[in-house]
Amino acid sequence: MTSSIFNRAALTLVIPALLSSCAAVSPESRLRNRLMEAGLSPRTAACMAGRMVDRLSLAQLRKLQSLASLRNADMGEVTIDRFLRKIRALEDPEIFIVTSKAAISCTL
Repeated sequence: MTSSIFNRAALTLVIPALLSSCAAVSPESRLRNRLMEAGLSPRTAACMAGRMVDRLSLAQLRKLQSLASLRNADMGEVTIDRFLRKIRALEDPEIFIVTSKAAISCTL
């Protein structure tokens, strides 16, 4: 009987912890990963994501998901200049301004 109570108590603690770990990927880490997939260095991507995530809406962050297509397998890292040209092509002035400021701050 006591092992049954112990098992229930353990499940009530373990299940929420497992579920929360599935949702633990923050918008910042998603953005950082997308920026790296687009060809930015890990250091630059982390710096930019931290500056951009609170300044852009969820819809704007979703627009940035298309940037992973920037990188070709044989290309290596993308230059900031080429990256910003692709950002401008999204035709969202706010995304361009926020990203430009983040890029300038993170590359200096």
